[in-house]
Amino acid sequence: MFAAEAEARDFLAQHPDVELFELFIVDANGVPRGKLLHREELLAVYRSGRPLPSAIMNLTLNGDDVEESGLVWDVGDVDCRAYPLPGSLVRLPWRRMPTGAVQVQMHPEQGLPAGVADPRSVLAAIIEGAAADGLNPIMACELEFYLLDAKPDADGKPRPAQDLDGGRPDRTQVYGLRELEQIEPFLADVYAACRGQHIPVRTAISEYAPGQVEITLDHGPALTAMDQAVRYKRLVKGIAHAHRMRACFMAKPFASIAGSGMHMHLSFADRNGVNLFAAEDKGGTPLLRQAVGGMLACLLDSLLFFCPNANSYRRFQANSYAPLSPVWGIDNRTVSLRVPGGPAPTRHVEHRVCGADANPYLAAAAIIAAAHRGVRERVDPGPPVVGNGYAQATTVLPTDWLRALDALENSAWAQSAFGASFLKVYLAIKRAEYRQFMSEVGAQDWRWYLNQA
Repeated sequence: MFAAEAEARDFLAQHPDVELFELFIVDANGVPRGKLLHREELLAVYRSGRPLPSAIMNLTLNGDDVEESGLVWDVGDVDCRAYPLPGSLVRLPWRRMPTGAVQVQMHPEQGLPAGVADPRSVLAAIIEGAAADGLNPIMACELEFYLLDAKPDADGKPRPAQDLDGGRPDRTQVYGLRELEQIEPFLADVYAACRGQHIPVRTAISEYAPGQVEITLDHGPALTAMDQAVRYKRLVKGIAHAHRMRACFMAKPFASIAGSGMHMHLSFADRNGVNLFAAEDKGGTPLLRQAVGGMLACLLDSLLFFCPNANSYRRFQANSYAPLSPVWGIDNRTVSLRVPGGPAPTRHVEHRVCGADANPYLAAAAIIAAAHRGVRERVDPGPPVVGNGYAQATTVLPTDWLRALDALENSAWAQSAFGASFLKVYLAIKRAEYRQFMSEVGAQDWRWYLNQA
């Protein structure tokens, strides 16, 4: 489960110039938090873990404590031990000083009480539950983001970063090749850093807005795939900063152009690695359709994991490539759950609801748990949508952050899948963020803000 000391010794021998190490853990919002260690402190982390305050797992997106979580004063902000994850010790090539990084996770016993809120631990437990029924989740992640100037314009608004030729993107130019040429130095550094960190990046495209980019990640075992997604986001942000740009993973940073999604690809494999969704029929196997049925049945209950912030709900607009209705389809990008075409062995489901601001660990956990429920209960998803799903929508996903909060809190399925202890902490965090948002924007203006800001 945790890395051996030999891994750290080998790294230190191969990188004698690295003097600093970022030790980080991922919180409920997907934010990496931790400490900067000196070289001589590293081996001790592998031998006996590193104490982190319990409050590190109860922070809002702004880094504020949430007393209602029970992880601050109630427990004296006690130290909880976290240990390094195998393969996570890497060099950060974008840092000016020679610096490495290592990801840690709360220990199942020594990490309590904060361990109940560790999102990676939550995902690992849900994967284990599915695997016990012979369902081994295979996943991949597609993340869209904007490349912006490091500083806003004269009016304080963000704007796309300058191109190599000194111009600035001002047209959509989806799939444009020139647009990729203009950010070639950035892309070259991203690909090089991903090779160094064993992150399997693949296709890059210019997305559906000026300055918007997507780079896909290859599929693999779900926990590994989400580790890679988390580290990829850190890497992209770090390299953008080194290039005097800002990589923005907000769901909807601009009101009038496309939002950024995180498309999650899922299949189940048996114990021999055979894809249980594989079929010549483009609609997949009965098991695939049951998984789709479960994901649709749990979509509202898990929406807060996919859309965790006020800004997330601004992304849901018709004809925007963001889904509006809880329906599925075959090779159809107007639905929430898409079964892509391709050869039978590659058959899988593309979950299109998540914003790029979602925590990959929690989003994956909700998707797997819902699909597992669908298979276990043999849920019928109904017929697939054919044609324009926007025009055929009879029900729509809520664009109301509070409704998503209430749905998760009142969900018996979520209580069973995620556990009461985790949900207590997570909901306390999101409620605190909601209250802060309402106090800053104003109760009568918040709907306007979600749709217009």
